[in-house]
Amino acid sequence: MKNLELAKILYEIADILEIQDVQWKPRAYRKAAQSIESLNEDIEIIYEKGRLKALDNIPGVGKGISKKIAEFIETGKIKEYEKLRKKFPVEFMKIPEVGPKTAKKLYEKLKIKNIKQLKEALKKHKLRKLYGFGEKKEKNILEGIKFYGSNKRFLLGYILPIARDIEGKLKTLKEVKKISISGSLRRMKETIRDIDILVSSNSSRKVIDFFTKLDNVKKIIAKGSTKSSVRLKDNIQVDIRVIPDKSFGSALQYFTGNKSHNIALRKIAIRKDLKLSEYGVFKGKKQVAGSTEEGVYKKLGLKYIEPELRTDGGEIQASLKGKLPNLVKYSDLKGDFHVHTNWSDGSSSIEEMAKSAKKFGYQYLGICDHAGRLKIATCLDEKRLLKQIKEIEKVNKKFSNFEILKGAEVDILSDGKLATSDKILKKLDIVSASIHFGFKKDNTDRILKALENKYLNIICHPTGRLINQRNPYKVDLRKVYKKAKENNKFLEINSYPNRLDLSDVNVKEAISENVKIAISTDSHNVNQLRFIELGIAVARRGWARKKDIVNTYNLKDIKKIL
Repeated sequence: MKNLELAKILYEIADILEIQDVQWKPRAYRKAAQSIESLNEDIEIIYEKGRLKALDNIPGVGKGISKKIAEFIETGKIKEYEKLRKKFPVEFMKIPEVGPKTAKKLYEKLKIKNIKQLKEALKKHKLRKLYGFGEKKEKNILEGIKFYGSNKRFLLGYILPIARDIEGKLKTLKEVKKISISGSLRRMKETIRDIDILVSSNSSRKVIDFFTKLDNVKKIIAKGSTKSSVRLKDNIQVDIRVIPDKSFGSALQYFTGNKSHNIALRKIAIRKDLKLSEYGVFKGKKQVAGSTEEGVYKKLGLKYIEPELRTDGGEIQASLKGKLPNLVKYSDLKGDFHVHTNWSDGSSSIEEMAKSAKKFGYQYLGICDHAGRLKIATCLDEKRLLKQIKEIEKVNKKFSNFEILKGAEVDILSDGKLATSDKILKKLDIVSASIHFGFKKDNTDRILKALENKYLNIICHPTGRLINQRNPYKVDLRKVYKKAKENNKFLEINSYPNRLDLSDVNVKEAISENVKIAISTDSHNVNQLRFIELGIAVARRGWARKKDIVNTYNLKDIKKIL
Protein backbone atom coordinates (compact mmCIF):
# COMPACT_ATOMS: atom_id res chain seq x y z
CA MET A 1 0.00 0.00 0.00
CA LYS A 2 1.37 3.39 -1.04
CA ASN A 3 -1.00 5.28 1.27
CA LEU A 4 1.52 5.95 4.06
CA GLU A 5 4.31 6.91 1.65
CA LEU A 6 2.03 9.33 -0.20
CA ALA A 7 0.60 10.82 3.00
CA LYS A 8 4.13 11.46 4.27
CA ILE A 9 4.97 13.39 1.09
CA LEU A 10 1.80 15.51 1.34
CA TYR A 11 2.55 16.31 4.99
CA GLU A 12 6.08 17.40 4.02
CA ILE A 13 4.75 19.60 1.20
CA ALA A 14 2.48 21.25 3.79
CA ASP A 15 5.45 21.78 6.13
CA ILE A 16 7.58 23.37 3.42
CA LEU A 17 4.76 25.64 2.23
CA GLU A 18 4.26 26.73 5.84
CA ILE A 19 7.96 27.59 6.09
CA GLN A 20 7.43 29.80 3.03
CA ASP A 21 4.46 31.52 4.73
CA VAL A 22 2.07 30.28 2.02
CA GLN A 23 -1.52 30.71 3.17
CA TRP A 24 -4.30 28.05 3.06
CA LYS A 25 -2.38 25.50 0.98
CA PRO A 26 -0.63 23.82 3.95
CA ARG A 27 -4.00 23.11 5.53
CA ALA A 28 -5.33 21.67 2.25
CA TYR A 29 -2.34 19.32 1.92
CA ARG A 30 -2.67 18.18 5.55
CA LYS A 31 -6.36 17.42 5.09
CA ALA A 32 -5.56 15.36 2.00
CA ALA A 33 -2.75 13.54 3.85
CA GLN A 34 -5.08 12.78 6.78
CA SER A 35 -7.65 11.28 4.44
CA ILE A 36 -5.15 9.16 2.51
CA GLU A 37 -3.38 7.70 5.56
CA SER A 38 -6.76 6.68 7.00
CA LEU A 39 -8.06 4.96 3.85
CA ASN A 40 -8.68 1.23 4.26
CA GLU A 41 -8.17 0.71 0.53
CA ASP A 42 -4.96 1.10 -1.45
CA ILE A 43 -4.82 4.50 -3.20
CA GLU A 44 -3.54 2.76 -6.35
CA ILE A 45 -6.65 0.57 -6.50
CA ILE A 46 -8.90 3.61 -6.04
CA TYR A 47 -7.10 5.32 -8.94
CA GLU A 48 -7.33 2.23 -11.15
CA LYS A 49 -11.08 2.04 -10.59
CA GLY A 50 -11.98 5.66 -11.38
CA ARG A 51 -8.87 7.67 -12.28
CA LEU A 52 -8.93 11.38 -11.30
CA LYS A 53 -12.66 11.41 -10.58
CA ALA A 54 -12.21 8.69 -7.93
CA LEU A 55 -9.38 10.67 -6.31
CA ASP A 56 -11.52 13.83 -6.28
CA ASN A 57 -14.13 11.91 -4.26
CA ILE A 58 -11.71 11.27 -1.38
CA PRO A 59 -12.62 13.69 1.46
CA GLY A 60 -10.21 16.62 1.59
CA VAL A 61 -8.67 15.94 -1.84
CA GLY A 62 -9.25 18.73 -4.38
CA LYS A 63 -8.56 18.72 -8.10
CA GLY A 64 -5.05 20.18 -7.81
CA ILE A 65 -3.90 17.66 -5.22
CA SER A 66 -5.60 14.76 -7.03
CA LYS A 67 -3.39 15.46 -10.08
CA LYS A 68 -0.30 15.26 -7.88
CA ILE A 69 -1.53 11.98 -6.41
CA ALA A 70 -2.03 10.60 -9.93
CA GLU A 71 1.50 11.76 -10.82
CA PHE A 72 2.88 9.90 -7.80
CA ILE A 73 0.99 6.69 -8.64
CA GLU A 74 2.10 6.77 -12.28
CA THR A 75 5.72 7.90 -11.85
CA GLY A 76 6.57 7.31 -8.18
CA LYS A 77 7.40 11.02 -7.77
CA ILE A 78 5.83 14.46 -7.44
CA LYS A 79 7.94 17.05 -9.28
CA GLU A 80 6.81 19.95 -7.13
CA TYR A 81 7.78 18.02 -4.00
CA GLU A 82 11.26 17.26 -5.38
CA LYS A 83 11.81 20.98 -6.09
CA LEU A 84 10.58 22.03 -2.66
CA ARG A 85 12.80 19.46 -0.92
CA LYS A 86 15.90 20.85 -2.59
CA LYS A 87 14.97 24.36 -1.55
CA PHE A 88 13.81 23.61 2.01
CA PRO A 89 15.01 20.37 3.64
CA VAL A 90 12.46 19.40 6.32
CA GLU A 91 13.92 16.34 8.03
CA PHE A 92 14.41 18.08 11.36
CA MET A 93 10.87 19.49 11.39
CA LYS A 94 9.71 16.09 12.65
CA ILE A 95 11.48 16.81 15.94
CA PRO A 96 9.29 18.04 18.81
CA GLU A 97 10.05 21.72 19.54
CA VAL A 98 10.96 22.44 15.88
CA GLY A 99 8.00 23.98 14.07
CA PRO A 100 7.92 25.77 10.69
CA LYS A 101 9.13 29.13 12.03
CA THR A 102 12.04 27.55 13.93
CA ALA A 103 12.97 25.41 10.93
CA LYS A 104 12.96 28.43 8.63
CA LYS A 105 15.21 30.41 10.95
CA LEU A 106 17.65 27.51 11.42
CA TYR A 107 17.89 26.99 7.67
CA GLU A 108 18.19 30.65 6.66
CA LYS A 109 20.48 31.83 9.48
CA LEU A 110 22.62 28.75 10.15
CA LYS A 111 22.18 26.75 6.88
CA ILE A 112 21.07 23.69 8.89
CA LYS A 113 19.62 21.05 6.55
CA ASN A 114 19.40 17.87 8.63
CA ILE A 115 19.45 16.43 12.15
CA LYS A 116 23.20 15.76 12.07
CA GLN A 117 23.92 19.43 11.36
CA LEU A 118 21.39 20.48 14.01
CA LYS A 119 23.14 18.32 16.63
CA GLU A 120 26.49 19.87 15.71
CA ALA A 121 25.08 23.40 16.00
CA LEU A 122 23.58 22.59 19.39
CA LYS A 123 26.90 21.16 20.58
CA LYS A 124 28.59 24.46 19.71
CA HIS A 125 25.70 26.50 21.22
CA LYS A 126 25.11 28.32 17.92
CA LEU A 127 21.34 28.45 18.35
CA ARG A 128 21.36 30.64 21.44
CA LYS A 129 22.99 33.40 19.39
CA LEU A 130 19.82 33.72 17.31
CA TYR A 131 17.08 36.19 18.28
CA GLY A 132 14.31 34.42 20.21
CA PHE A 133 16.51 31.45 21.13
CA GLY A 134 18.28 30.71 24.39
CA GLU A 135 19.62 28.01 26.67
CA LYS A 136 16.12 26.71 27.45
CA LYS A 137 15.18 26.47 23.77
CA GLU A 138 18.41 24.57 23.05
CA LYS A 139 17.69 22.16 25.89
CA ASN A 140 14.13 21.55 24.63
CA ILE A 141 15.34 20.83 21.09
CA LEU A 142 17.99 18.42 22.40
CA GLU A 143 15.30 16.56 24.36
CA GLY A 144 13.16 16.55 21.22
CA ILE A 145 15.98 14.95 19.20
CA LYS A 146 16.38 12.20 21.82
CA PHE A 147 12.63 11.57 21.82
CA TYR A 148 12.48 11.48 18.01
CA GLY A 149 15.47 9.13 17.77
CA SER A 150 14.08 6.67 20.29
CA ASN A 151 10.88 6.01 18.35
CA LYS A 152 11.40 3.34 15.69
CA ARG A 153 7.97 1.74 15.94
CA PHE A 154 4.90 2.12 13.73
CA LEU A 155 1.48 3.27 14.89
CA LEU A 156 -1.06 0.47 15.28
CA GLY A 157 -3.67 2.34 13.25
CA TYR A 158 -1.45 2.63 10.20
CA ILE A 159 0.19 -0.80 10.27
CA LEU A 160 -3.03 -2.79 10.85
CA PRO A 161 -4.54 -2.19 7.35
CA ILE A 162 -1.21 -3.17 5.76
CA ALA A 163 -1.11 -6.43 7.73
CA ARG A 164 -4.71 -7.21 6.83
CA ASP A 165 -4.02 -6.48 3.17
CA ILE A 166 -1.18 -9.05 3.19
CA GLU A 167 -3.33 -11.50 5.14
CA GLY A 168 -6.11 -11.09 2.56
CA LYS A 169 -3.76 -11.78 -0.36
CA LEU A 170 -2.38 -14.91 1.32
CA LYS A 171 -5.93 -16.16 1.93
CA THR A 172 -6.43 -16.37 -1.84
CA LEU A 173 -3.94 -19.25 -1.98
CA LYS A 174 -5.67 -22.65 -1.96
CA GLU A 175 -2.63 -24.05 -0.12
CA VAL A 176 -3.41 -21.85 2.93
CA LYS A 177 -5.60 -23.73 5.43
CA LYS A 178 -5.55 -21.29 8.35
CA ILE A 179 -3.99 -17.86 8.70
CA SER A 180 -3.72 -15.25 11.44
CA ILE A 181 -1.84 -12.11 12.33
CA SER A 182 0.07 -12.73 15.56
CA GLY A 183 2.60 -10.97 17.80
CA SER A 184 2.06 -7.56 19.40
CA LEU A 185 -0.17 -6.60 16.48
CA ARG A 186 -2.71 -9.25 17.50
CA ARG A 187 -2.49 -7.94 21.08
CA MET A 188 -3.35 -4.54 19.51
CA LYS A 189 -0.39 -2.79 21.13
CA GLU A 190 -0.34 0.94 20.40
CA THR A 191 2.95 0.77 18.47
CA ILE A 192 4.33 -2.13 16.47
CA ARG A 193 7.89 -2.97 15.42
CA ASP A 194 7.03 -5.52 12.72
CA ILE A 195 4.23 -7.70 11.38
CA ASP A 196 4.04 -11.42 12.27
CA ILE A 197 1.83 -13.78 10.27
CA LEU A 198 1.16 -17.47 10.90
CA VAL A 199 -0.07 -19.90 8.25
CA SER A 200 -0.94 -23.58 8.39
CA SER A 201 -0.30 -25.41 5.14
CA ASN A 202 1.01 -28.66 3.68
CA SER A 203 2.77 -26.72 0.89
CA SER A 204 5.02 -24.30 2.73
CA ARG A 205 7.26 -23.64 -0.29
CA LYS A 206 4.37 -22.33 -2.38
CA VAL A 207 3.21 -20.08 0.48
CA ILE A 208 6.72 -18.69 1.03
CA ASP A 209 7.28 -18.10 -2.71
CA PHE A 210 3.97 -16.26 -3.03
CA PHE A 211 4.71 -14.17 0.07
CA THR A 212 8.17 -13.05 -1.05
CA LYS A 213 6.82 -12.00 -4.46
CA LEU A 214 4.12 -9.65 -3.16
CA ASP A 215 4.16 -6.40 -5.12
CA ASN A 216 5.04 -4.14 -2.15
CA VAL A 217 8.11 -6.17 -1.09
CA LYS A 218 11.28 -4.09 -1.34
CA LYS A 219 13.79 -6.62 -0.01
CA ILE A 220 13.87 -10.29 1.00
CA ILE A 221 15.73 -10.41 4.32
CA ALA A 222 15.60 -14.20 4.74
CA LYS A 223 13.90 -17.05 2.93
CA GLY A 224 13.65 -20.61 4.20
CA SER A 225 11.37 -23.57 3.68
CA THR A 226 8.97 -22.71 6.54
CA LYS A 227 9.70 -19.08 7.41
CA SER A 228 10.67 -15.88 5.68
CA SER A 229 11.22 -12.18 6.41
CA VAL A 230 10.77 -9.29 3.99
CA ARG A 231 10.98 -5.52 4.14
CA LEU A 232 8.15 -3.61 2.50
CA LYS A 233 8.55 -0.42 0.48
CA ASP A 234 7.52 1.64 3.52
CA ASN A 235 10.28 -0.11 5.55
CA ILE A 236 7.97 -2.32 7.62
CA GLN A 237 9.38 -5.80 8.26
CA VAL A 238 6.99 -8.72 7.83
CA ASP A 239 7.77 -12.21 9.14
CA ILE A 240 5.83 -15.31 8.11
CA ARG A 241 5.91 -18.84 9.55
CA VAL A 242 4.26 -21.87 7.96
CA ILE A 243 3.38 -24.68 10.36
CA PRO A 244 1.43 -27.96 10.38
CA ASP A 245 -2.29 -27.66 11.07
CA LYS A 246 -2.01 -29.77 14.24
CA SER A 247 0.29 -27.12 15.78
CA PHE A 248 -1.50 -23.97 14.57
CA GLY A 249 -3.23 -23.19 17.90
CA SER A 250 -0.05 -23.65 19.92
CA ALA A 251 1.99 -21.53 17.54
CA LEU A 252 -0.66 -18.79 17.54
CA GLN A 253 -0.70 -18.77 21.34
CA TYR A 254 3.11 -18.79 21.52
CA PHE A 255 3.58 -15.95 19.02
CA THR A 256 0.77 -13.79 20.46
CA GLY A 257 1.45 -13.65 24.19
CA ASN A 258 4.36 -11.54 25.38
CA LYS A 259 7.45 -13.19 26.85
CA SER A 260 6.26 -12.98 30.49
CA HIS A 261 2.84 -14.45 29.66
CA ASN A 262 4.42 -17.41 27.87
CA ILE A 263 6.95 -18.09 30.64
CA ALA A 264 4.10 -18.15 33.18
CA LEU A 265 2.18 -20.66 31.02
CA ARG A 266 5.23 -22.92 30.66
CA LYS A 267 5.60 -22.98 34.47
CA ILE A 268 1.97 -24.08 34.78
CA ALA A 269 2.60 -26.83 32.19
CA ILE A 270 5.66 -28.09 34.12
CA ARG A 271 3.61 -28.28 37.35
CA LYS A 272 1.13 -30.48 35.47
CA ASP A 273 3.94 -32.70 34.14
CA LEU A 274 3.35 -31.33 30.63
CA LYS A 275 5.58 -29.64 28.08
CA LEU A 276 4.34 -26.51 26.28
CA SER A 277 5.97 -25.17 23.12
CA GLU A 278 5.00 -23.54 19.82
CA TYR A 279 4.44 -27.08 18.47
CA GLY A 280 1.82 -28.13 21.04
CA VAL A 281 1.15 -29.37 24.56
CA PHE A 282 2.86 -32.72 25.15
CA LYS A 283 2.54 -35.49 27.71
CA GLY A 284 5.85 -37.21 27.21
CA LYS A 285 6.15 -37.55 23.44
CA LYS A 286 2.41 -37.50 22.82
CA GLN A 287 0.76 -34.27 21.68
CA VAL A 288 -2.36 -33.74 23.81
CA ALA A 289 -3.35 -30.25 22.55
CA GLY A 290 -2.21 -27.72 19.98
CA SER A 291 -4.58 -27.48 17.03
CA THR A 292 -6.53 -24.64 18.71
CA GLU A 293 -5.65 -21.95 21.26
CA GLU A 294 -8.75 -22.83 23.30
CA GLY A 295 -7.48 -26.39 23.57
CA VAL A 296 -4.06 -25.24 24.78
CA TYR A 297 -5.50 -23.05 27.57
CA LYS A 298 -8.03 -25.73 28.57
CA LYS A 299 -5.31 -28.39 28.89
CA LEU A 300 -3.44 -26.05 31.24
CA GLY A 301 -6.57 -25.64 33.40
CA LEU A 302 -7.24 -22.09 32.20
CA LYS A 303 -10.20 -20.28 30.70
CA TYR A 304 -9.44 -18.83 27.27
CA ILE A 305 -7.57 -15.53 27.59
CA GLU A 306 -8.30 -12.85 24.98
CA PRO A 307 -5.21 -11.81 22.93
CA GLU A 308 -5.28 -8.18 24.19
CA LEU A 309 -4.79 -9.38 27.79
CA ARG A 310 -1.80 -11.66 27.25
CA THR A 311 0.82 -9.50 28.99
CA ASP A 312 1.22 -11.20 32.39
CA GLY A 313 -0.72 -8.37 34.00
CA GLY A 314 -2.88 -10.53 36.24
CA GLU A 315 -4.82 -12.29 33.47
CA ILE A 316 -3.43 -15.76 34.28
CA GLN A 317 -4.37 -15.54 37.95
CA ALA A 318 -7.83 -14.22 36.99
CA SER A 319 -8.25 -17.09 34.52
CA LEU A 320 -7.29 -19.69 37.13
CA LYS A 321 -9.89 -18.23 39.52
CA GLY A 322 -12.55 -17.89 36.80
CA LYS A 323 -12.57 -14.10 37.24
CA LEU A 324 -11.53 -12.84 33.80
CA PRO A 325 -13.56 -9.78 32.78
CA ASN A 326 -16.13 -10.13 30.03
CA LEU A 327 -14.41 -7.56 27.81
CA VAL A 328 -16.29 -4.97 25.77
CA LYS A 329 -16.73 -6.36 22.26
CA TYR A 330 -15.75 -4.65 19.02
CA SER A 331 -19.45 -4.75 18.08
CA ASP A 332 -20.83 -3.26 21.32
CA LEU A 333 -20.67 0.47 20.58
CA LYS A 334 -23.85 2.31 19.61
CA GLY A 335 -22.23 5.60 18.62
CA ASP A 336 -19.24 7.92 18.47
CA PHE A 337 -19.17 11.03 20.67
CA HIS A 338 -16.38 13.07 19.07
CA VAL A 339 -16.08 13.80 15.36
CA HIS A 340 -15.26 16.92 13.35
CA THR A 341 -16.74 18.29 10.15
CA ASN A 342 -15.87 20.92 7.57
CA TRP A 343 -17.35 23.49 9.93
CA SER A 344 -13.98 23.46 11.73
CA ASP A 345 -10.93 21.43 10.66
CA GLY A 346 -12.65 18.36 9.19
CA SER A 347 -13.11 17.64 5.48
CA SER A 348 -16.54 15.95 5.43
CA SER A 349 -19.94 17.57 5.92
CA ILE A 350 -22.30 16.94 8.84
CA GLU A 351 -24.57 14.86 6.61
CA GLU A 352 -21.67 12.83 5.15
CA MET A 353 -20.39 11.99 8.62
CA ALA A 354 -23.88 11.02 9.77
CA LYS A 355 -24.53 8.77 6.76
CA SER A 356 -21.24 6.96 7.31
CA ALA A 357 -21.95 6.57 11.03
CA LYS A 358 -25.34 5.04 10.27
CA LYS A 359 -23.67 2.55 7.89
CA PHE A 360 -21.53 1.52 10.89
CA GLY A 361 -24.77 0.50 12.59
CA TYR A 362 -24.63 3.41 15.04
CA GLN A 363 -27.70 4.95 16.65
CA TYR A 364 -26.08 8.35 17.24
CA LEU A 365 -23.12 10.55 16.37
CA GLY A 366 -21.73 13.46 18.37
CA ILE A 367 -20.61 16.38 16.19
CA CYS A 368 -17.97 18.09 18.33
CA ASP A 369 -16.25 20.70 16.19
CA HIS A 370 -13.67 22.92 17.83
CA ALA A 371 -15.06 25.84 19.81
CA GLY A 372 -12.92 28.48 21.51
CA ARG A 373 -9.52 29.90 20.63
CA LEU A 374 -7.72 27.25 18.56
CA LYS A 375 -7.12 29.35 15.43
CA ILE A 376 -5.36 26.58 13.48
CA ALA A 377 -8.50 24.41 13.75
CA THR A 378 -10.90 27.16 12.54
CA CYS A 379 -12.70 27.22 15.88
CA LEU A 380 -16.39 28.05 16.00
CA ASP A 381 -17.23 31.24 17.85
CA GLU A 382 -20.57 31.32 19.65
CA LYS A 383 -22.39 32.85 16.68
CA ARG A 384 -21.22 30.08 14.32
CA LEU A 385 -21.88 27.40 16.93
CA LEU A 386 -25.52 28.54 17.13
CA LYS A 387 -25.73 28.38 13.33
CA GLN A 388 -24.32 24.84 13.40
CA ILE A 389 -26.92 23.80 15.98
CA LYS A 390 -29.66 24.87 13.55
CA GLU A 391 -27.92 23.05 10.69
CA ILE A 392 -27.72 19.83 12.72
CA GLU A 393 -31.43 20.10 13.57
CA LYS A 394 -32.14 20.51 9.84
CA VAL A 395 -29.98 17.52 8.81
CA ASN A 396 -31.46 15.37 11.59
CA LYS A 397 -34.85 15.51 9.85
CA LYS A 398 -33.38 13.39 7.02
CA PHE A 399 -32.72 10.41 9.32
CA SER A 400 -34.86 7.87 11.11
CA ASN A 401 -33.68 5.60 13.95
CA PHE A 402 -30.55 7.72 14.16
CA GLU A 403 -29.71 11.08 15.73
CA ILE A 404 -26.90 13.59 15.33
CA LEU A 405 -26.03 14.91 18.78
CA LYS A 406 -25.30 18.64 18.89
CA GLY A 407 -21.94 19.10 20.54
CA ALA A 408 -18.64 20.94 20.71
CA GLU A 409 -15.03 20.28 21.67
CA VAL A 410 -14.40 23.35 23.79
CA ASP A 411 -10.96 24.66 24.74
CA ILE A 412 -10.06 24.51 28.43
CA LEU A 413 -8.51 27.90 29.20
CA SER A 414 -5.47 28.42 31.43
CA ASP A 415 -7.65 29.03 34.49
CA GLY A 416 -9.74 25.90 33.87
CA LYS A 417 -12.78 27.72 32.56
CA LEU A 418 -14.33 26.65 29.25
CA ALA A 419 -13.87 28.95 26.25
CA THR A 420 -17.58 28.89 25.37
CA SER A 421 -20.20 30.44 27.68
CA ASP A 422 -22.65 28.35 29.70
CA LYS A 423 -25.45 30.18 27.88
CA ILE A 424 -24.42 28.38 24.67
CA LEU A 425 -23.24 25.11 26.26
CA LYS A 426 -26.67 24.41 27.75
CA LYS A 427 -28.11 24.32 24.21
CA LEU A 428 -25.88 21.35 23.31
CA ASP A 429 -26.57 17.62 23.73
CA ILE A 430 -22.95 16.84 24.50
CA VAL A 431 -20.09 19.03 25.71
CA SER A 432 -16.49 17.84 25.41
CA ALA A 433 -13.50 19.82 26.61
CA SER A 434 -9.80 19.57 25.81
CA ILE A 435 -6.44 21.15 26.53
CA HIS A 436 -4.90 22.40 23.28
CA PHE A 437 -2.18 24.73 24.62
CA GLY A 438 0.01 25.07 27.71
CA PHE A 439 1.56 21.60 27.53
CA LYS A 440 4.71 22.52 29.48
CA LYS A 441 3.02 22.99 32.86
CA ASP A 442 1.16 20.76 35.30
CA ASN A 443 -2.45 20.78 34.08
CA THR A 444 -4.07 18.95 37.00
CA ASP A 445 -5.84 21.97 38.54
CA ARG A 446 -6.89 23.17 35.09
CA ILE A 447 -8.70 19.88 34.36
CA LEU A 448 -10.16 19.64 37.88
CA LYS A 449 -11.67 23.11 37.44
CA ALA A 450 -13.14 22.18 34.05
CA LEU A 451 -14.75 19.08 35.58
CA GLU A 452 -16.78 21.39 37.85
CA ASN A 453 -18.66 22.89 34.87
CA LYS A 454 -22.21 21.55 35.13
CA TYR A 455 -22.64 21.31 31.34
CA LEU A 456 -19.45 19.37 30.67
CA ASN A 457 -19.79 15.67 29.80
CA ILE A 458 -16.37 14.44 28.60
CA ILE A 459 -12.70 15.35 29.01
CA CYS A 460 -11.07 14.51 25.67
CA HIS A 461 -7.56 13.04 25.26
CA PRO A 462 -6.89 13.66 28.97
CA THR A 463 -3.07 13.43 28.97
CA GLY A 464 -2.39 15.32 25.71
CA ARG A 465 0.17 12.86 24.44
CA LEU A 466 0.94 12.30 20.75
CA ILE A 467 2.60 8.91 20.29
CA ASN A 468 6.10 9.23 18.78
CA GLN A 469 5.67 13.03 18.75
CA ARG A 470 4.90 14.48 22.17
CA ASN A 471 5.03 13.20 25.74
CA PRO A 472 1.97 13.63 28.00
CA TYR A 473 1.76 16.88 29.94
CA LYS A 474 1.97 16.67 33.72
CA VAL A 475 -1.36 15.67 35.26
CA ASP A 476 -2.30 13.80 38.43
CA LEU A 477 -4.80 11.37 36.95
CA ARG A 478 -5.72 9.96 40.35
CA LYS A 479 -7.17 13.37 41.26
CA VAL A 480 -8.87 13.57 37.85
CA TYR A 481 -10.50 10.13 38.32
CA LYS A 482 -11.82 11.18 41.73
CA LYS A 483 -13.23 14.49 40.47
CA ALA A 484 -14.75 12.86 37.37
CA LYS A 485 -16.49 10.28 39.55
CA GLU A 486 -17.75 12.94 42.00
CA ASN A 487 -19.21 15.06 39.19
CA ASN A 488 -20.49 12.19 37.01
CA LYS A 489 -18.20 13.10 34.10
CA PHE A 490 -16.58 10.78 31.57
CA LEU A 491 -13.01 10.44 30.36
CA GLU A 492 -12.26 9.74 26.72
CA ILE A 493 -10.29 7.07 24.98
CA ASN A 494 -9.38 9.04 21.88
CA SER A 495 -9.03 6.45 19.12
CA TYR A 496 -6.96 8.59 16.76
CA PRO A 497 -3.85 6.47 15.96
CA ASN A 498 -1.28 8.91 17.33
CA ARG A 499 -3.28 9.61 20.50
CA LEU A 500 -4.91 6.47 22.01
CA ASP A 501 -5.41 8.63 25.07
CA LEU A 502 -6.33 7.46 27.68
CA SER A 503 -3.84 4.59 27.41
CA ASP A 504 -4.65 1.01 28.41
CA VAL A 505 -2.89 1.51 31.77
CA ASN A 506 -4.92 4.69 32.42
CA VAL A 507 -8.15 2.89 31.50
CA LYS A 508 -7.50 0.09 33.97
CA GLU A 509 -6.87 2.68 36.70
CA ALA A 510 -9.96 4.71 35.79
CA ILE A 511 -12.40 1.80 35.81
CA SER A 512 -10.94 0.60 39.12
CA GLU A 513 -12.12 4.01 40.44
CA ASN A 514 -15.57 3.44 38.84
CA VAL A 515 -15.07 6.18 36.25
CA LYS A 516 -17.03 5.71 33.03
CA ILE A 517 -15.17 5.84 29.72
CA ALA A 518 -16.29 7.28 26.37
CA ILE A 519 -14.61 5.85 23.27
CA SER A 520 -14.43 8.31 20.36
CA THR A 521 -12.51 8.61 17.12
CA ASP A 522 -11.80 12.35 16.83
CA SER A 523 -12.54 11.72 13.13
CA HIS A 524 -11.91 14.53 10.65
CA ASN A 525 -13.42 12.69 7.68
CA VAL A 526 -15.67 9.69 7.00
CA ASN A 527 -12.78 7.23 6.55
CA GLN A 528 -11.51 7.85 10.07
CA LEU A 529 -14.66 6.54 11.74
CA ARG A 530 -13.05 3.09 11.46
CA PHE A 531 -10.46 4.20 14.06
CA ILE A 532 -13.06 3.25 16.70
CA GLU A 533 -11.60 -0.27 16.59
CA LEU A 534 -8.33 1.10 17.99
CA GLY A 535 -10.08 2.75 20.92
CA ILE A 536 -12.03 -0.41 21.69
CA ALA A 537 -8.72 -2.31 21.62
CA VAL A 538 -7.30 0.11 24.22
CA ALA A 539 -10.39 -0.44 26.38
CA ARG A 540 -10.00 -4.22 26.10
CA ARG A 541 -6.29 -4.00 26.97
CA GLY A 542 -7.41 -1.96 30.00
CA TRP A 543 -9.79 -4.75 31.13
CA ALA A 544 -12.89 -2.65 30.35
CA ARG A 545 -16.29 -4.32 30.21
CA LYS A 546 -19.35 -3.21 28.26
CA LYS A 547 -20.84 -1.52 31.34
CA ASP A 548 -17.68 0.61 31.74
CA ILE A 549 -18.15 2.25 28.33
CA VAL A 550 -20.92 4.87 28.07
CA ASN A 551 -21.39 4.68 24.31
CA THR A 552 -22.47 1.06 24.54
CA TYR A 553 -25.83 2.44 25.71
CA ASN A 554 -28.64 2.91 23.19
CA LEU A 555 -29.86 6.34 22.05
CA LYS A 556 -32.74 6.62 24.51
CA ASP A 557 -30.55 5.81 27.51
CA ILE A 558 -27.56 7.88 26.43
CA LYS A 559 -29.69 11.02 26.10
CA LYS A 560 -30.83 10.55 29.69
CA ILE A 561 -27.24 9.95 30.84
CA LEU A 562 -25.93 13.04 29.06
